[in-house]
Amino acid sequence: MAIRASPVAGLSLLPTPPSSSNSSNQLVMLRKPLKTSFFNGGGISYLKLGSLIHQRVRLHRCLSHKKKIKTTQSVAAAVPPSSIGNADYRKKLSESYGFTQIGEPLPDNVTLKDIVETLPKKVFEIDDVKAWKTILISVTSYALGIFMISKSPWYLLPLAWAWTGTAITGFFVIGHDCAHKSFSKNKLVEDIIGTLAFMPLIYPYEPWRFKHDRHHAKTNMLVEDTAWQPVWKEEFDSVPALRKAIIFGYGPFRTWMSIAHWVMWHFDLNKFRPNELKRVKISLSCVFAFIAVGWPLIIWKTGLVGWVKFWLMPWLGYHFWMSTFTMVHHTAPHIPFKTSDEWNAAKAQLNGTVHCNYPSWIEILCHDINVHIPHHISPRIPSYNLRAAHKSLQENWGKYLNEANWNWRLMKTIMTVCHVYSEEQNYVGFDEIAPSVSQPITFLKKVMPNSA
Repeated sequence: MAIRASPVAGLSLLPTPPSSSNSSNQLVMLRKPLKTSFFNGGGISYLKLGSLIHQRVRLHRCLSHKKKIKTTQSVAAAVPPSSIGNADYRKKLSESYGFTQIGEPLPDNVTLKDIVETLPKKVFEIDDVKAWKTILISVTSYALGIFMISKSPWYLLPLAWAWTGTAITGFFVIGHDCAHKSFSKNKLVEDIIGTLAFMPLIYPYEPWRFKHDRHHAKTNMLVEDTAWQPVWKEEFDSVPALRKAIIFGYGPFRTWMSIAHWVMWHFDLNKFRPNELKRVKISLSCVFAFIAVGWPLIIWKTGLVGWVKFWLMPWLGYHFWMSTFTMVHHTAPHIPFKTSDEWNAAKAQLNGTVHCNYPSWIEILCHDINVHIPHHISPRIPSYNLRAAHKSLQENWGKYLNEANWNWRLMKTIMTVCHVYSEEQNYVGFDEIAPSVSQPITFLKKVMPNSA
């Protein structure tokens, strides 16, 4: 039996399923050519030399994304495509990666329509009372957070910021539902609520909506997915001066990388179609109006330190959750990215999405956004119906689901392994590609808890 080395420091080696030709229990480390197809992972531009990265991304997207680059690295044995179908192997992967369950592969003949049709019709129903209840929860929890910040001594401020940052993440989820047309039966109301919910976050509603719709249409598709993607090794190798910035961005700073993604994707008019520009400009005007009016008011009433206390720190807390949720939803060593000709919608949405349980107070303030698999099966399901939809998926498709309870091992796996795209292994860590400059990753492997 071949052994695949666990990519997380301190975790046990994982066996691949036994084959008929080799059932021994030897540890085999292979030195072999690694065939790879790489692309830029969105967001590095915020860290350093942004314009250069933008230019290179445009160049690479004009090239064939199937171009192969061969490098020789000392790596663990690649997992055979059939390995994930072995129940014992999946159980070991689950324990190693910090999951409670890694789903078995979805059969090729199952379509997304097949899955949607098993969901109860009631989970698609919009309930205005429940929708406005989410607003009440978010406004109340945010007001409580501001009160806590105003009254807390300095040593309790981090707790107040954590609460308030989580509360305004709820604003994002409300705007998120509006963008998917799952908040209200009145579409004008949805656009107004969505714009208002996003304004304190300095998020332009329409630009985000257009890009997010493409994420749902092309989840985990190479190049085309507009959410986070692995790093393209060609990009990583081409600009040595940027290597450290990229490593820090996908390693220690990854829990705030949504800031980079926010800057890169939502303010550049060149990234939108001509028929989208009018709505994009309206959203940008609303965001800049909030900056022009809201920030001076905060500073006038509380001073520059008050702006940091009452706006900046909760905003950073929001981006912590934005980054963390985004990472966990679609990132794991066993979840592949596929080229457009190999991509399968049902597999990408069911097998390529992760359900993760967080502490109850986070789930309540964030309106169950982490009940994420049904949301990818159909974005038209309102947030308050996601749990009922997930229960139905568990009953009908449970063995195919990826599920986890939030834990340090899960985060450690993502932050120290899921870096550079590999066609054969899904991901290769920076410390395998460039060990001489990957001290931030080796540091994380040493200091991050391994508890699940």
